[in-house]
Amino acid sequence: MSKLRGFCAFAAVFLGTAPAMAAPSVLASIKPIHSRVSAVMQGVGTPELLIGGALSEHSYELKPSGAGKIERAGVIFEVGPDLESFLTTPLATLGAHADIVALEHAPGVHLLPARRGGLWEDGSDPGEGPTDPHCWLDPQNAIAMTRAIAAALIKADPTHAAAYRSNALRQTAALHALDKVLAAQLAPIRSRPYIVFHDAYHYFETHYGLHPLGAVTVAPDRPVGPRRVEALRDAIVAGRAACIFREPQFTPKLIDALAEDTHVRIGVLDPLGAALAPGPALYPELMRALAGSLTGCLGKNR
Repeated sequence: MSKLRGFCAFAAVFLGTAPAMAAPSVLASIKPIHSRVSAVMQGVGTPELLIGGALSEHSYELKPSGAGKIERAGVIFEVGPDLESFLTTPLATLGAHADIVALEHAPGVHLLPARRGGLWEDGSDPGEGPTDPHCWLDPQNAIAMTRAIAAALIKADPTHAAAYRSNALRQTAALHALDKVLAAQLAPIRSRPYIVFHDAYHYFETHYGLHPLGAVTVAPDRPVGPRRVEALRDAIVAGRAACIFREPQFTPKLIDALAEDTHVRIGVLDPLGAALAPGPALYPELMRALAGSLTGCLGKNR
């Protein structure tokens, strides 16, 4: 029987009917990146996701299950050390055998400097600090990342190169179309000022020409000083902001306190897609949700 199986396997290879080679084990750090990798891998395989559910990279702690995913992966996609600083050591040890792809450094990705927390005088404080890592929220960056993902997968798995190229081309066209739709949707509210909880939307705001007034915090894991809270509260009481946006991953207590006894509206923005199912559709759904939240709150009569 074993000889028969061996002959059948040989005949299958000889006749060109051997089973398709399996895709490499692929891991993506956060949901938006996982979505782009999933889209390029459609029909070939499914990448694993490191930070799922409503978890944020700001509060994530690597568990044994996550360590196992890193150890299994042959290709690992991340934004880069500017965002997933907690991955630096695990990738150097557990992921030393893998191809590590930091997409913030992909060809064509345009990076912006981080902004300071608090109010911005002109609504677009360029800042002088490190790089803002939330670069996936510019659809043109997402297109560049999609191309880089395909290139990395083709290098690691040339057997499925045609599928990766085809998927990347299809996704690029879809992202260009989405960009046009969102630009038209957001155009009517471009001059309406607002405040965000976490300064995660620099790329989205710059790309679509929006008018943010400031951010409660640069990163949710950093404390907010009383002087900043007072300045934000004064701006809200004075009616300078039409809306203030909280995020689903973090407690809304501070946002509620800032808005108390004022006419400012409270909205929700989510840069990661906490409530969205992982997969190819997550990224466009995430971008549409951001545009919908902004227009839904800022588009109302004051």
